[in-house]
Amino acid sequence: MASATHKERTLIAAIGDEDTVTGLLLAGIGDIDIHQRPNFLVVDAKTTQEHIEETFDAFTKRKDIAIILINQHVAEVIRGILDEYSAAFPTVLEIPSKDHPYDPSKDSVLKRVQLLFGD
Repeated sequence: MASATHKERTLIAAIGDEDTVTGLLLAGIGDIDIHQRPNFLVVDAKTTQEHIEETFDAFTKRKDIAIILINQHVAEVIRGILDEYSAAFPTVLEIPSKDHPYDPSKDSVLKRVQLLFGD
């Protein structure tokens, strides 16, 4: 039964700045489900923390999403929620953006891996 659940998870979701999300959409990740919900969120200066949190929560509850890509600078806005998130699916990966370089010391996934290996 678990393998059937994993077969349903075929999408990548994205939460990030306009350049990142646009690039991912051009690469083909964009999807609108039967309830007219997109699998992406473009975050700009007007996007509230609450809206980012609601979108992240909605993505984690969807059974068709396998991976959530989130810009690291956006992840910092909802760091508390990301640090508490522990489900295997959908997997959450923090990625850099054009204007904000990647900082491994802030990556929650990398922190968990270091904890497992005792680094």
